[in-house]
Amino acid sequence: MYLKGIHHVSAITANAKENYKFYTDILGMRLVKKSINQDDPSVYHLFYADEIGNPGTDLTFFEIPNAGRTYPGNNSISNTSLRVPNDEALEYWLDRFNQYNVEHEGVTGQNGNKVIHFKDPENQRLTLISDEHNNGVSGGKPWIKSNASIEHGIIGLGPVKLTVPDPEPTIAVLTNVLSFKQVGSYPSTIEGQEEILVFATGEGGNGAEIHLEVRKDLARERPGRGSVHHVAFRVENDEELEHWRDRLIDARLPNSGIVDRYYFKALYFREPNRILFELSTDGPGFATDESPDHLGETLALPPFFEDRRAEIEANLKPLQTTND
Repeated sequence: MYLKGIHHVSAITANAKENYKFYTDILGMRLVKKSINQDDPSVYHLFYADEIGNPGTDLTFFEIPNAGRTYPGNNSISNTSLRVPNDEALEYWLDRFNQYNVEHEGVTGQNGNKVIHFKDPENQRLTLISDEHNNGVSGGKPWIKSNASIEHGIIGLGPVKLTVPDPEPTIAVLTNVLSFKQVGSYPSTIEGQEEILVFATGEGGNGAEIHLEVRKDLARERPGRGSVHHVAFRVENDEELEHWRDRLIDARLPNSGIVDRYYFKALYFREPNRILFELSTDGPGFATDESPDHLGETLALPPFFEDRRAEIEANLKPLQTTND
């Protein structure tokens, strides 16, 4: 069995309204689902993706209104990449970031690709990566009603960077338990640090890579607004997810068991450096309970929460997301 690549990344915001504004108005992503944190229904869970929320395109946010600032450090998911079609697209985004005063580092290089490192208003650590030389997992399609250029739009998730003090236990899980192989490395931009290791799964390429940074000089990250909660990897279907559960049990990795999230099924576990991994099925998808033309416009609740709709809506701040 092979994992198919990155499924989604879930992060933390303290302000759903401002978060929605940045990721839709400035980054031009589509809100494909306005739902709740199923483990805490008092707060929003927002899903941004391509035109219909294809697996591998989905960046999600849990709203935690009282979340403090993030103190970056070790044992963390320290960067999330978003793919754009080519190098030319980065020039468009450079101009757009300057226009909207988005903090960025300009166009630079990373592992043979052109990138722009940038931050959202809550200091979420992000990277735009060009797919010009990508030969692996295909990207998605930008939403036709995007506020940004469709030609240069975001087409999915790219490499996810992990930062750890001791790489060997994490490498063992990636390679011996999951289906990753080391495919390269590249220099750190921080003087005196070890090279960043590149691991890929499935078809490989930008949509299927984990980049592993070793930082023995950092304290453990203190997460808050602008930090990442977990990264999820793609599994074909329910049957394969059951096999992955059995593999985790055989490897003596404690896990959640299979959890029905309605839009996909999931399996959670922590690797030895305490980073939370999720394995998620590709389906059934976000159009299960909404028309593809009207994704994300109203509060979507899985059937097992419908009998609590009135209570849940009363506890949420109104968030206008009609895509007109």
